[in-house]
Amino acid sequence: MADPKAMTEEEIAARKKKRTFKKYFYRGIELDNLLDLSHSELVKILPAGIRRRFHRGLTRKHSTLLKKLRKAKKEASPLEKPKTVNTHLRNMIVLPEMIGSVVGVYNGKVFGTVEIKPEMVGHYLGEFSITYRPTLHGRPGLGAAGHSSRFIPI
Repeated sequence: MADPKAMTEEEIAARKKKRTFKKYFYRGIELDNLLDLSHSELVKILPAGIRRRFHRGLTRKHSTLLKKLRKAKKEASPLEKPKTVNTHLRNMIVLPEMIGSVVGVYNGKVFGTVEIKPEMVGHYLGEFSITYRPTLHGRPGLGAAGHSSRFIPI
């Protein structure tokens, strides 16, 4: 592939046009129109709990995260993913302007990389970075009592 920095604007536009995707709608509004909505119009579309959260206001931490995401998106070349922005804000609501960004969401141990997709709008970042390791039931473990502690050939 050609170097994205060496390509002209027409080549970049042609390559973007070549990739066709399924149109995404959020509550009957197309993604392009969703990005054009003002903050107050967007809040009216969101579910009640999130609407209440916005009515009470975003904190400085949430605003800083949005600024970092905008900056990372601006610095990335047109056809590559932006740099990952790490955050502990699991309670941040995914907004349309965040689509396409890459966020490292802290799960208590490591930052799980999450690429924001249109389907994630209106959800919390924490929903996409699991905080526990799911148990595997029915397998003998170390120190298991009774029959399960017998030697099991591999």
